[in-house]
Amino acid sequence: MDVLTALLLVHLIPVSTAKNGVSSKSRKRIMPDPVTEPPVTDPVYEALLYCNIPSVAERSMEGHAPHHFKLVSVHVFIRHGDRYPLYVIPKTKRPEIDCTLVANRKPYHPKLEAFVSHMSKGSGASFESPLNSLPLYPNHPLCEMGELTQTGVVQHLQNGQLLRDIYLKKHKLLPNDWSADQIYLETTGKSRTLQSGLALLYGFLPDFDWKKIYFRHQPSALFCSGSCYCPVRNQYLEKEQRRQYLLRLKNSQLEKTYGEMAKIVDVPTKQLRAANPIDSMLCHFCHNVSFPCTRNGCVDMEHFKVIKTHQIEDERERREKKLYLGYSLLGAHPILNQTIGRMQRATEGRKEELFALYSAHDVTLSPVLSALGLSEARFPRFAARLIFELWQDREKPSEHSVRILYNGVDVTFHTSFCQDHHKHSPKPMCPLENLVRFVKRDMFVALGGSSTNYYDACHREGF
Repeated sequence: MDVLTALLLVHLIPVSTAKNGVSSKSRKRIMPDPVTEPPVTDPVYEALLYCNIPSVAERSMEGHAPHHFKLVSVHVFIRHGDRYPLYVIPKTKRPEIDCTLVANRKPYHPKLEAFVSHMSKGSGASFESPLNSLPLYPNHPLCEMGELTQTGVVQHLQNGQLLRDIYLKKHKLLPNDWSADQIYLETTGKSRTLQSGLALLYGFLPDFDWKKIYFRHQPSALFCSGSCYCPVRNQYLEKEQRRQYLLRLKNSQLEKTYGEMAKIVDVPTKQLRAANPIDSMLCHFCHNVSFPCTRNGCVDMEHFKVIKTHQIEDERERREKKLYLGYSLLGAHPILNQTIGRMQRATEGRKEELFALYSAHDVTLSPVLSALGLSEARFPRFAARLIFELWQDREKPSEHSVRILYNGVDVTFHTSFCQDHHKHSPKPMCPLENLVRFVKRDMFVALGGSSTNYYDACHREGF
Protein backbone atom coordinates (compact mmCIF):
# COMPACT_ATOMS: atom_id res chain seq x y z
CA MET A 1 0.00 0.00 0.00
CA ASP A 2 1.52 3.38 -0.94
CA VAL A 3 1.78 6.23 1.54
CA LEU A 4 -1.12 8.18 0.05
CA THR A 5 -3.52 5.23 0.23
CA ALA A 6 -2.41 4.50 3.76
CA LEU A 7 -2.95 8.12 4.71
CA LEU A 8 -6.39 8.24 3.16
CA LEU A 9 -7.38 5.00 4.87
CA VAL A 10 -6.07 6.42 8.12
CA HIS A 11 -8.29 9.45 7.64
CA LEU A 12 -11.27 7.18 7.15
CA ILE A 13 -10.25 5.14 10.15
CA PRO A 14 -8.85 6.50 13.44
CA VAL A 15 -10.34 9.97 13.00
CA SER A 16 -10.80 12.39 15.89
CA THR A 17 -9.55 13.78 19.17
CA ALA A 18 -10.01 14.48 22.91
CA LYS A 19 -9.15 15.55 26.56
CA ASN A 20 -10.28 15.41 30.18
CA GLY A 21 -12.91 17.55 31.83
CA VAL A 22 -16.25 17.03 30.10
CA SER A 23 -19.34 16.44 32.22
CA SER A 24 -20.99 13.05 31.81
CA LYS A 25 -24.11 14.73 30.50
CA SER A 26 -22.40 16.37 27.55
CA ARG A 27 -20.24 13.29 26.88
CA LYS A 28 -23.34 11.16 26.49
CA ARG A 29 -24.88 13.06 23.57
CA ILE A 30 -24.36 11.67 20.13
CA MET A 31 -26.70 13.72 17.99
CA PRO A 32 -26.14 17.48 17.77
CA ASP A 33 -28.17 19.41 20.35
CA PRO A 34 -28.74 23.02 19.22
CA VAL A 35 -29.58 24.16 22.76
CA THR A 36 -26.47 23.12 24.63
CA GLU A 37 -23.77 22.72 21.99
CA PRO A 38 -21.42 25.49 20.89
CA PRO A 39 -23.05 27.48 18.04
CA VAL A 40 -19.94 27.03 15.91
CA THR A 41 -18.25 23.63 15.69
CA ASP A 42 -15.58 23.69 18.37
CA PRO A 43 -12.72 21.27 17.62
CA VAL A 44 -11.70 21.04 21.28
CA TYR A 45 -15.26 20.28 22.40
CA GLU A 46 -15.55 17.55 19.74
CA ALA A 47 -12.18 16.18 20.81
CA LEU A 48 -13.29 16.02 24.43
CA LEU A 49 -16.36 14.00 23.45
CA TYR A 50 -14.20 11.64 21.41
CA CYS A 51 -11.86 10.93 24.33
CA ASN A 52 -14.71 9.69 26.51
CA ILE A 53 -12.76 10.03 29.77
CA PRO A 54 -14.53 7.84 32.35
CA SER A 55 -16.30 9.91 34.99
CA VAL A 56 -19.55 9.33 36.84
CA ALA A 57 -21.62 6.51 35.41
CA GLU A 58 -23.70 7.93 32.59
CA ARG A 59 -27.45 7.70 32.47
CA SER A 60 -28.59 5.68 29.51
CA MET A 61 -31.75 4.68 27.67
CA GLU A 62 -30.89 1.01 27.25
CA GLY A 63 -33.62 -1.36 28.41
CA HIS A 64 -36.44 1.22 28.41
CA ALA A 65 -39.76 -0.26 27.28
CA PRO A 66 -43.42 -0.41 28.35
CA HIS A 67 -43.93 -2.97 31.16
CA HIS A 68 -45.76 -5.44 28.90
CA PHE A 69 -42.70 -5.85 26.68
CA LYS A 70 -40.22 -8.65 27.26
CA LEU A 71 -36.54 -8.35 26.31
CA VAL A 72 -35.66 -11.28 24.03
CA SER A 73 -32.09 -10.63 22.84
CA VAL A 74 -29.35 -7.98 22.80
CA HIS A 75 -26.66 -7.38 20.16
CA VAL A 76 -23.75 -5.14 21.16
CA PHE A 77 -21.14 -3.61 18.84
CA ILE A 78 -18.28 -1.81 20.56
CA ARG A 79 -15.24 0.12 19.50
CA HIS A 80 -12.17 -0.75 21.57
CA GLY A 81 -11.34 1.62 24.42
CA ASP A 82 -8.66 4.29 24.67
CA ARG A 83 -5.40 3.10 23.13
CA TYR A 84 -1.82 4.17 22.65
CA PRO A 85 -1.16 5.68 19.18
CA LEU A 86 -0.61 3.54 16.10
CA TYR A 87 1.77 6.16 14.65
CA VAL A 88 4.74 8.14 15.94
CA ILE A 89 5.46 11.78 15.12
CA PRO A 90 8.91 11.49 13.52
CA LYS A 91 11.92 12.57 15.62
CA THR A 92 9.92 13.15 18.79
CA LYS A 93 9.76 11.28 22.06
CA ARG A 94 6.82 8.91 22.39
CA PRO A 95 4.24 10.02 24.99
CA GLU A 96 4.97 8.26 28.27
CA ILE A 97 1.80 6.39 29.14
CA ASP A 98 1.90 3.44 31.53
CA CYS A 99 -0.09 0.43 30.27
CA THR A 100 0.07 -1.59 33.47
CA LEU A 101 -3.22 -1.70 35.39
CA VAL A 102 -2.97 -0.07 38.82
CA ALA A 103 -6.07 -0.27 41.03
CA ASN A 104 -5.67 3.05 42.88
CA ARG A 105 -4.60 5.14 39.85
CA LYS A 106 -6.99 7.30 37.85
CA PRO A 107 -9.13 6.49 36.02
CA TYR A 108 -10.32 4.18 38.77
CA HIS A 109 -12.91 1.42 38.69
CA PRO A 110 -13.93 -0.66 41.73
CA LYS A 111 -13.67 -3.87 39.67
CA LEU A 112 -10.23 -3.16 38.20
CA GLU A 113 -8.24 -5.21 40.71
CA ALA A 114 -10.66 -8.15 40.46
CA PHE A 115 -10.51 -7.88 36.64
CA VAL A 116 -6.69 -8.23 36.64
CA SER A 117 -6.92 -11.16 39.04
CA HIS A 118 -9.56 -12.90 36.92
CA MET A 119 -7.63 -12.30 33.66
CA SER A 120 -4.49 -13.79 35.19
CA LYS A 121 -6.44 -17.03 35.74
CA GLY A 122 -7.54 -17.20 32.10
CA SER A 123 -4.35 -18.48 30.54
CA GLY A 124 -6.07 -21.77 29.76
CA ALA A 125 -8.92 -20.06 27.87
CA SER A 126 -9.53 -21.70 24.51
CA PHE A 127 -10.18 -18.95 21.98
CA GLU A 128 -10.18 -19.34 18.23
CA SER A 129 -6.69 -19.01 16.78
CA PRO A 130 -4.83 -16.60 16.64
CA LEU A 131 -6.62 -15.00 19.63
CA ASN A 132 -5.20 -17.63 21.97
CA SER A 133 -1.74 -16.08 21.56
CA LEU A 134 -2.83 -12.56 22.65
CA PRO A 135 -2.44 -11.16 26.19
CA LEU A 136 -5.75 -10.92 28.08
CA TYR A 137 -5.01 -7.49 29.57
CA PRO A 138 -2.53 -4.65 28.92
CA ASN A 139 0.66 -4.96 30.94
CA HIS A 140 3.58 -2.79 29.77
CA PRO A 141 5.17 0.03 31.82
CA LEU A 142 5.51 1.99 28.56
CA CYS A 143 2.58 1.24 26.30
CA GLU A 144 3.27 -0.57 23.06
CA MET A 145 1.87 0.84 19.80
CA GLY A 146 -1.91 0.45 19.66
CA GLU A 147 -2.08 -1.07 23.15
CA LEU A 148 -5.20 -0.62 25.27
CA THR A 149 -4.60 1.73 28.22
CA GLN A 150 -6.00 1.64 31.75
CA THR A 151 -8.51 4.26 30.57
CA GLY A 152 -9.62 1.85 27.82
CA VAL A 153 -10.11 -1.01 30.29
CA VAL A 154 -12.09 1.20 32.70
CA GLN A 155 -14.30 2.51 29.88
CA HIS A 156 -15.41 -1.04 29.09
CA LEU A 157 -15.69 -2.23 32.69
CA GLN A 158 -18.08 0.71 33.05
CA ASN A 159 -19.98 -0.24 29.85
CA GLY A 160 -20.26 -3.84 31.04
CA GLN A 161 -21.51 -2.91 34.49
CA LEU A 162 -24.12 -0.56 33.01
CA LEU A 163 -25.39 -3.32 30.70
CA ARG A 164 -25.37 -5.80 33.59
CA ASP A 165 -27.56 -3.55 35.74
CA ILE A 166 -30.07 -3.15 32.91
CA TYR A 167 -30.10 -6.43 31.00
CA LEU A 168 -29.32 -8.97 33.72
CA LYS A 169 -30.53 -7.47 36.99
CA LYS A 170 -33.59 -5.66 35.65
CA HIS A 171 -34.61 -7.68 32.57
CA LYS A 172 -33.15 -11.13 33.41
CA LEU A 173 -31.94 -11.59 29.84
CA LEU A 174 -29.78 -14.57 30.88
CA PRO A 175 -30.52 -17.06 33.64
CA ASN A 176 -28.08 -17.24 36.59
CA ASP A 177 -26.85 -20.58 35.28
CA TRP A 178 -26.40 -19.29 31.71
CA SER A 179 -24.71 -21.66 29.29
CA ALA A 180 -21.92 -21.09 26.77
CA ASP A 181 -24.28 -21.21 23.78
CA GLN A 182 -26.37 -18.30 25.12
CA ILE A 183 -23.64 -15.77 24.44
CA TYR A 184 -21.87 -15.10 21.16
CA LEU A 185 -18.47 -13.33 21.20
CA GLU A 186 -16.43 -12.17 18.23
CA THR A 187 -13.40 -9.90 17.91
CA THR A 188 -10.70 -8.89 15.46
CA GLY A 189 -7.20 -10.19 16.03
CA LYS A 190 -5.88 -7.12 17.87
CA SER A 191 -5.06 -7.25 21.56
CA ARG A 192 -6.99 -3.98 22.11
CA THR A 193 -10.25 -5.46 20.77
CA LEU A 194 -9.92 -8.77 22.61
CA GLN A 195 -9.05 -6.98 25.87
CA SER A 196 -11.89 -4.46 25.43
CA GLY A 197 -14.32 -7.34 24.88
CA LEU A 198 -13.04 -9.12 27.99
CA ALA A 199 -13.30 -5.93 30.09
CA LEU A 200 -16.92 -5.38 29.00
CA LEU A 201 -17.69 -9.05 29.56
CA TYR A 202 -16.19 -8.93 33.06
CA GLY A 203 -18.31 -5.89 33.94
CA PHE A 204 -21.34 -7.70 32.51
CA LEU A 205 -20.66 -11.18 33.97
CA PRO A 206 -18.19 -10.72 36.86
CA ASP A 207 -16.01 -13.75 37.65
CA PHE A 208 -17.39 -15.62 34.64
CA ASP A 209 -16.44 -19.25 34.18
CA TRP A 210 -13.59 -19.34 31.64
CA LYS A 211 -14.85 -22.68 30.31
CA LYS A 212 -18.04 -20.98 29.08
CA ILE A 213 -16.26 -18.19 27.19
CA TYR A 214 -15.28 -18.60 23.55
CA PHE A 215 -14.17 -15.67 21.41
CA ARG A 216 -14.32 -16.18 17.67
CA HIS A 217 -11.73 -14.46 15.51
CA GLN A 218 -12.87 -12.11 12.74
CA PRO A 219 -10.12 -11.36 10.19
CA SER A 220 -11.99 -8.39 8.66
CA ALA A 221 -12.67 -5.08 10.41
CA LEU A 222 -16.03 -5.11 8.56
CA PHE A 223 -16.96 -8.42 10.24
CA CYS A 224 -18.01 -9.70 6.84
CA SER A 225 -17.05 -13.34 7.55
CA GLY A 226 -17.36 -15.33 4.31
CA SER A 227 -18.89 -12.43 2.35
CA CYS A 228 -15.94 -10.04 2.17
CA TYR A 229 -15.28 -10.04 -1.56
CA CYS A 230 -17.22 -7.06 -2.89
CA PRO A 231 -15.62 -5.15 -5.81
CA VAL A 232 -18.27 -2.40 -5.92
CA ARG A 233 -17.77 -1.66 -2.22
CA ASN A 234 -14.06 -1.17 -2.89
CA GLN A 235 -14.86 1.16 -5.81
CA TYR A 236 -16.99 3.31 -3.52
CA LEU A 237 -14.11 3.39 -1.04
CA GLU A 238 -11.61 4.47 -3.72
CA LYS A 239 -13.92 7.30 -4.79
CA GLU A 240 -14.43 8.32 -1.16
CA GLN A 241 -10.66 8.38 -0.61
CA ARG A 242 -10.27 10.56 -3.71
CA ARG A 243 -12.88 12.96 -2.30
CA GLN A 244 -10.92 13.16 0.97
CA TYR A 245 -7.68 13.82 -0.88
CA LEU A 246 -9.18 16.66 -2.95
CA LEU A 247 -10.72 18.26 0.13
CA ARG A 248 -7.35 18.22 1.85
CA LEU A 249 -5.65 19.82 -1.16
CA LYS A 250 -8.15 22.70 -1.01
CA ASN A 251 -7.34 23.44 2.65
CA SER A 252 -4.39 25.86 2.55
CA GLN A 253 -4.47 26.36 6.32
CA LEU A 254 -4.10 22.62 6.83
CA GLU A 255 -1.12 22.48 4.45
CA LYS A 256 0.47 25.46 6.22
CA THR A 257 -0.03 23.73 9.59
CA TYR A 258 1.56 20.49 8.37
CA GLY A 259 4.44 22.58 6.98
CA GLU A 260 5.00 24.30 10.34
CA MET A 261 4.91 21.01 12.22
CA ALA A 262 7.31 19.41 9.70
CA LYS A 263 9.81 22.23 10.28
CA ILE A 264 9.56 21.72 14.06
CA VAL A 265 10.43 18.03 13.78
CA ASP A 266 12.79 18.58 10.82
CA VAL A 267 11.28 16.19 8.27
CA PRO A 268 9.65 16.78 4.86
CA THR A 269 5.96 17.77 5.09
CA LYS A 270 4.98 14.67 3.14
CA GLN A 271 6.69 12.42 5.71
CA LEU A 272 5.01 14.17 8.62
CA ARG A 273 1.58 13.87 7.03
CA ALA A 274 2.15 10.18 6.32
CA ALA A 275 2.91 9.70 10.04
CA ASN A 276 -0.70 10.75 10.77
CA PRO A 277 0.33 13.16 13.58
CA ILE A 278 -3.24 13.61 14.85
CA ASP A 279 -3.22 10.02 16.12
CA SER A 280 -0.28 10.72 18.42
CA MET A 281 -1.52 14.24 19.34
CA LEU A 282 -4.81 12.69 20.35
CA CYS A 283 -3.01 10.53 22.90
CA HIS A 284 -1.23 13.59 24.35
CA PHE A 285 -4.56 15.42 24.45
CA CYS A 286 -6.60 12.60 26.05
CA HIS A 287 -3.98 11.90 28.67
CA ASN A 288 -3.19 15.54 29.40
CA VAL A 289 0.43 15.15 28.30
CA SER A 290 1.96 18.23 26.64
CA PHE A 291 2.57 18.06 22.88
CA PRO A 292 6.15 17.28 21.78
CA CYS A 293 8.86 19.93 21.47
CA THR A 294 12.21 20.02 19.65
CA ARG A 295 14.94 22.67 19.52
CA ASN A 296 12.96 24.18 16.60
CA GLY A 297 9.84 24.78 18.70
CA CYS A 298 6.74 22.95 19.92
CA VAL A 299 3.76 21.30 18.32
CA ASP A 300 0.86 23.16 19.94
CA MET A 301 -2.88 23.42 20.45
CA GLU A 302 -3.37 25.62 17.39
CA HIS A 303 -1.89 22.92 15.14
CA PHE A 304 -4.17 20.40 16.79
CA LYS A 305 -7.28 22.56 16.29
CA VAL A 306 -6.58 23.08 12.57
CA ILE A 307 -6.25 19.34 11.88
CA LYS A 308 -9.28 18.51 14.03
CA THR A 309 -11.39 21.20 12.33
CA HIS A 310 -10.47 19.73 8.94
CA GLN A 311 -11.62 16.31 10.12
CA ILE A 312 -14.97 17.74 11.16
CA GLU A 313 -15.35 19.44 7.76
CA ASP A 314 -14.39 16.18 6.07
CA GLU A 315 -17.13 14.31 7.95
CA ARG A 316 -19.65 16.98 6.94
CA GLU A 317 -18.72 16.72 3.25
CA ARG A 318 -18.65 12.94 3.51
CA ARG A 319 -22.35 12.98 4.51
CA GLU A 320 -23.26 15.31 1.64
CA LYS A 321 -21.41 13.46 -1.15
CA LYS A 322 -22.90 10.02 -0.35
CA LEU A 323 -19.92 7.99 -1.62
CA TYR A 324 -19.26 6.77 1.89
CA LEU A 325 -22.93 5.79 2.17
CA GLY A 326 -22.51 3.46 -0.82
CA TYR A 327 -19.43 1.95 0.79
CA SER A 328 -21.29 1.62 4.10
CA LEU A 329 -24.39 -0.08 2.72
CA LEU A 330 -22.25 -2.82 1.19
CA GLY A 331 -19.72 -2.84 4.02
CA ALA A 332 -22.31 -3.20 6.80
CA HIS A 333 -24.63 -5.64 5.05
CA PRO A 334 -22.97 -8.93 6.14
CA ILE A 335 -22.90 -8.06 9.86
CA LEU A 336 -26.45 -6.67 9.81
CA ASN A 337 -27.65 -9.76 7.94
CA GLN A 338 -26.05 -11.95 10.60
CA THR A 339 -27.72 -9.90 13.34
CA ILE A 340 -31.23 -10.16 11.90
CA GLY A 341 -30.70 -13.91 11.43
CA ARG A 342 -29.90 -14.19 15.12
CA MET A 343 -32.96 -12.07 15.99
CA GLN A 344 -35.25 -14.16 13.82
CA ARG A 345 -34.08 -17.35 15.53
CA ALA A 346 -34.79 -15.73 18.91
CA THR A 347 -38.35 -14.88 17.82
CA GLU A 348 -38.90 -18.59 17.20
CA GLY A 349 -38.16 -19.24 20.86
CA ARG A 350 -34.57 -20.42 20.38
CA LYS A 351 -32.44 -19.73 23.46
CA GLU A 352 -28.99 -19.63 21.82
CA GLU A 353 -26.99 -16.42 21.34
CA LEU A 354 -29.33 -14.18 23.34
CA PHE A 355 -26.42 -11.84 24.03
CA ALA A 356 -24.00 -11.11 21.17
CA LEU A 357 -20.88 -8.98 21.50
CA TYR A 358 -18.73 -7.78 18.61
CA SER A 359 -15.53 -6.11 19.80
CA ALA A 360 -14.44 -3.96 16.91
CA HIS A 361 -13.00 -0.70 15.57
CA ASP A 362 -14.19 2.73 14.45
CA VAL A 363 -14.06 1.36 10.87
CA THR A 364 -16.59 -1.29 11.92
CA LEU A 365 -19.07 0.97 13.68
CA SER A 366 -18.85 3.93 11.31
CA PRO A 367 -20.20 2.09 8.22
CA VAL A 368 -22.98 0.47 10.30
CA LEU A 369 -24.10 3.89 11.60
CA SER A 370 -24.00 5.33 8.10
CA ALA A 371 -25.86 2.36 6.56
CA LEU A 372 -28.62 2.63 9.18
CA GLY A 373 -29.16 6.24 8.11
CA LEU A 374 -27.70 7.71 11.32
CA SER A 375 -25.83 10.37 9.37
CA GLU A 376 -25.89 12.87 12.23
CA ALA A 377 -24.32 10.46 14.72
CA ARG A 378 -20.86 11.41 15.86
CA PHE A 379 -17.81 9.49 14.69
CA PRO A 380 -17.31 6.51 17.06
CA ARG A 381 -15.46 7.67 20.16
CA PHE A 382 -13.23 5.39 22.22
CA ALA A 383 -15.39 2.64 23.77
CA ALA A 384 -18.42 3.65 21.67
CA ARG A 385 -21.30 1.17 21.88
CA LEU A 386 -24.09 0.51 19.39
CA ILE A 387 -26.83 -1.78 20.66
CA PHE A 388 -29.75 -3.57 19.01
CA GLU A 389 -32.45 -4.74 21.44
CA LEU A 390 -35.14 -7.25 20.41
CA TRP A 391 -38.45 -7.08 22.31
CA GLN A 392 -41.63 -9.18 22.38
CA ASP A 393 -45.05 -7.73 23.09
CA ARG A 394 -46.51 -9.99 25.82
CA GLU A 395 -50.04 -8.88 24.85
CA LYS A 396 -49.38 -9.94 21.22
CA PRO A 397 -46.63 -12.57 21.51
CA SER A 398 -46.18 -12.92 17.76
CA GLU A 399 -45.13 -9.24 17.48
CA HIS A 400 -41.46 -8.35 17.88
CA SER A 401 -39.84 -4.94 17.83
CA VAL A 402 -36.34 -3.49 17.87
CA ARG A 403 -34.69 -0.54 19.56
CA ILE A 404 -31.32 0.86 18.47
CA LEU A 405 -29.12 2.81 20.88
CA TYR A 406 -25.85 4.59 20.33
CA ASN A 407 -23.81 5.45 23.43
CA GLY A 408 -26.95 5.12 25.52
CA VAL A 409 -29.10 7.39 23.34
CA ASP A 410 -32.19 5.93 21.65
CA VAL A 411 -31.70 6.56 17.91
CA THR A 412 -34.36 4.11 16.66
CA PHE A 413 -36.45 6.81 14.97
CA HIS A 414 -33.41 8.46 13.40
CA THR A 415 -32.77 5.34 11.28
CA SER A 416 -33.81 5.45 7.63
CA PHE A 417 -36.09 2.40 8.00
CA CYS A 418 -38.00 3.68 11.03
CA GLN A 419 -38.08 7.46 10.66
CA ASP A 420 -41.77 7.58 9.89
CA HIS A 421 -43.01 4.70 12.01
CA HIS A 422 -43.48 6.64 15.26
CA LYS A 423 -45.80 9.11 13.50
CA HIS A 424 -48.48 6.44 13.35
CA SER A 425 -47.56 4.18 16.26
CA PRO A 426 -47.52 4.87 20.00
CA LYS A 427 -44.88 2.17 20.61
CA PRO A 428 -41.40 3.51 21.45
CA MET A 429 -39.74 1.03 19.09
CA CYS A 430 -39.70 -0.26 15.53
CA PRO A 431 -41.28 -3.44 14.11
CA LEU A 432 -38.63 -6.11 13.52
CA GLU A 433 -39.98 -6.57 10.00
CA ASN A 434 -38.90 -2.98 9.15
CA LEU A 435 -35.29 -3.86 9.96
CA VAL A 436 -35.52 -7.22 8.16
CA ARG A 437 -36.98 -5.58 5.04
CA PHE A 438 -34.25 -2.94 5.15
CA VAL A 439 -31.44 -5.50 5.32
CA LYS A 440 -32.95 -7.96 2.84
CA ARG A 441 -34.13 -5.43 0.25
CA ASP A 442 -34.02 -1.69 0.94
CA MET A 443 -30.24 -1.50 1.44
CA PHE A 444 -29.86 -2.52 -2.22
CA VAL A 445 -32.64 -0.18 -3.40
CA ALA A 446 -30.76 2.68 -1.69
CA LEU A 447 -27.73 1.91 -3.88
CA GLY A 448 -29.70 2.53 -7.06
CA GLY A 449 -29.52 0.08 -9.93
CA SER A 450 -31.58 -3.07 -10.10
CA SER A 451 -29.74 -5.27 -7.59
CA THR A 452 -31.92 -7.08 -5.08
CA ASN A 453 -29.25 -9.06 -3.23
CA TYR A 454 -25.75 -8.62 -1.83
CA TYR A 455 -23.91 -10.64 -4.47
CA ASP A 456 -25.46 -8.73 -7.40
CA ALA A 457 -24.94 -5.35 -5.70
CA CYS A 458 -21.26 -6.21 -5.12
CA HIS A 459 -20.68 -7.26 -8.72
CA ARG A 460 -22.81 -4.67 -10.51
CA GLU A 461 -21.36 -3.69 -13.87
CA GLY A 462 -20.85 -0.11 -14.98
CA PHE A 463 -20.68 1.50 -11.54
